[in-house]
Amino acid sequence: MTAQENSIERIGARLASGETSISATVEAALASAERLNETLNAFLQIDRPGALKRAAELDAARDGGGDTTRRDADSSTSKAEASTSDGATMKGALYGIPIAVKDNICVRGLQTSCGSRILGSYQPPYDATVIERLNAAGAVVVGKTNCDEFAMGSSNENSAYGPVRNPWDTARVPGGSSGGSAAAVAARIVPVALGSETGGSVRQPAALCGIVGLKPTYGRVSRYGLVAFGSSLDQVSVFGQTVLDAATVLQTIAGRDERDATTADVEVPDYASELRASGDVRGARIGVPRALFGEGLDPEVRASVERAIEVYRDLGAEIVDVELPHAKYSIAVYYILATAEASSNLARFDGVRYGFRTEEARTLSEMYRRTREEGFGAEVKRRIMLGTYVLSSGYYEAYYRKAQLGRSLLKEDFRQAFERCDAVATPTTPTPAFLIGEKTDDPLSMYLSDIYTCTANLVGIPGISIPCGLSSERLPIGFQLMARHWNESTLLRLARAYEQAQPFGHQPRVM
Repeated sequence: MTAQENSIERIGARLASGETSISATVEAALASAERLNETLNAFLQIDRPGALKRAAELDAARDGGGDTTRRDADSSTSKAEASTSDGATMKGALYGIPIAVKDNICVRGLQTSCGSRILGSYQPPYDATVIERLNAAGAVVVGKTNCDEFAMGSSNENSAYGPVRNPWDTARVPGGSSGGSAAAVAARIVPVALGSETGGSVRQPAALCGIVGLKPTYGRVSRYGLVAFGSSLDQVSVFGQTVLDAATVLQTIAGRDERDATTADVEVPDYASELRASGDVRGARIGVPRALFGEGLDPEVRASVERAIEVYRDLGAEIVDVELPHAKYSIAVYYILATAEASSNLARFDGVRYGFRTEEARTLSEMYRRTREEGFGAEVKRRIMLGTYVLSSGYYEAYYRKAQLGRSLLKEDFRQAFERCDAVATPTTPTPAFLIGEKTDDPLSMYLSDIYTCTANLVGIPGISIPCGLSSERLPIGFQLMARHWNESTLLRLARAYEQAQPFGHQPRVM
């Protein structure tokens, strides 16, 4: 099954025509998840009873006019009319579409472990805002996906429940931290999935798994119900089989949320309609920071990305050179700020209110210490210690404050770049997927996997990764585009134009 055949648009058309039912569609996704999970370890929880119950309710509502666009009868609902590609009308493009959700996003009735033993099988008493909006659109959550513990990682090897494996080569990583969601989409289990980004944790696994990964502008999508890692960096993001898939989900989940003060009251465009209306990119200006195509970049990745840039030239876009002089400091800046925020955010996991608590402690102080010692994994402990260090007396000025200044310089770099171009193009990752275990003893090498993606999180701008080729070992390669704040429309239009000019027709080994 190709990505196009498993897209939201194709599934929606089959549902609208009566070729299949929502229940059958969801059953197929569940069966695929169960069949492949022993191989991929992509899911931490598969909700067969809940997903089938909801699918049956949606079938009944569609056939009988009832209203069951939420998991629970006591929740607020809404329905939207939308036309599918063949002109048939049904209740929204996501109505009846199966979706997977990263296990750091709260879904009422399902676990939210964040891939950590310290939370374990904790079930939140509420839905994240993005889940409320997906439910209102008629989507069906089929399960929670594996992730690096508390979203800390670039390979999905840091989960307390074992690594996720790449559907293209199960000896290799899918990328992290949203590797479970990426693997679920790449293996055609679901057409779309939610992940989260702090330094590239959707775009990076999207590139390594050969799918589309979209990070919105910071503030475009509510973080209410997303377990915090780095609050000034985190953003719920989207995986899709196609650019149109990612646009459809973003359109559904985006918008102001009174429960999240960081969301902006900015109009959400009709991304899907915009994409269908125009694919012309003539006159668009794409900036290329040539200095980032040098040392450390795999030659096959460089060649694939340069070919992708030439495709844009052939489509009528103008290619211009831009400078991002402070991008070389982005990894240092990111890992100071992210760990500082993590050390603060993770202080709440102490065994008192929820989750894991050590069984052998004689004093309150010992209970705190042993709970965190036994509940957190090595990478989380490393980042908490780094964050505590850079915030400590005597080091705050030397590290944290300088990192904030570095972030300001990066913002200015991009502001100047966008005066010359509409989008900046770079590789998404420096290499294709690497072997499981290859970098676990070298944290610095692992951190460098985020070198091309963390800048967008630091600056707060949107970014998208699009597959653009295969390596000699038949591993996916992706390139990314980044645009001005709130300018996802430009990214999606450019990405869709490339996707249509150069369809990625390859399929993973495991699906």
